[in-house]
Order: sequence, then structure tokens, then C-alpha cells
Amino acid sequence: MTEGEYIKGLKRGDEKVYREFVDQYQLSLLRLCIGFLHDEEDAKDIVQDVFVEVFRSVEKFRGDASLSTWLYRIAVNKSLNQIQRNRKRRLLAGFNSIWGAKKQTGDDIPDESDISDIDMEKKERAKFIRKAIDLLPKNQRIAFILSKYEDLSNHDISEVMGISLSAAESLIHRAKLGLQKRLSGIYKKF
Repeated sequence: MTEGEYIKGLKRGDEKVYREFVDQYQLSLLRLCIGFLHDEEDAKDIVQDVFVEVFRSVEKFRGDASLSTWLYRIAVNKSLNQIQRNRKRRLLAGFNSIWGAKKQTGDDIPDESDISDIDMEKKERAKFIRKAIDLLPKNQRIAFILSKYEDLSNHDISEVMGISLSAAESLIHRAKLGLQKRLSGIYKKF
């Protein structure tokens, strides 16, 4: 089904088209959101919110950009909003633990004896990479995630972000340089 057919079907409220639309884009949006959030459950919630938003606002879709670009913009914005909410929650949890409102028992910490050294090393590397990506400036992080997690072209990234092609290329280049600097010291440890 073409994007135009999806748009017409969605505007008509056709449930079959909506289900096919969700099937078509769900996995790519999930990968994108996981790239931002690093949490599959949060990412699934965001993807669901994206489809609800599309269903509610498809009448407002003007077609200035492609349908997929519109979806990615919604997903990126919702992911960034979720990151902000998560930061606020962590901050509040930190205050609560300082004031003794929540005691940690240690029961929620996984038993590391079940994880092999190789798995631990891979998880540790992945953690450092995610942290380095999270530390990139916002626009560099968005461009990099769209490029590497979603494999979007620089042209598509420029459309999703609403910037020029050269600006998208520059953001991706600067993101790679920044990651290279941050990760070069880390990989010397391993």
C-alpha cells in the first residue's frame, strides 16, 4: 500500500488500513524509540502513543512531508519528552532516597553470578556506547540515532528534523567525531 493510500484509508477511519499501517511501521518506530530510550517497554508505549496521535490527527496531515517523515517526527518528539519525564522521575527518586522515603532492599538487583564474563563485557560496552550517545548534543543525538538505528538517508534525516541536507550531514559528522573521542578512551580498557 502506498503512503497516499494509507492517508486516504486513515482519514476514512478504515480499521483494516489502520492495522496494515501499524504493521508496516511498528518495528521501525520501535527500533527508533529504543535508540533514544534504551528501554523496550517505554519504547513500546511511545510507539503506541505515536499511532494514537496519527489516528487522532491524520485529518490535519497536510502532506508537506512524507507520511513516514511525519511518523518519525512524532516518535522523536515523544521519545525526547519521555526522556525528560524519566529524568524528572530519577531526580524525585533521588530526593526520596535522600529523605528516606524509599529504602532499597537489593532484591531488584540481578544476580551477576548468572551472567558470563563475556556477556558482562558486552553489556558494559553497550552501556558505555548508550551513555556516550546520550551525552551528545540534542540535534546530533537525534541525527545519529536516525542514521544508525533507523538507517535513514541524510536527505530523510533533514526532512524529519526540518533542517537542510548539509546541516544533517554536519550533525552526523560531528556526532561521530564526538562519539569517537568519548569512546576511544573506553575501548582502551577492554
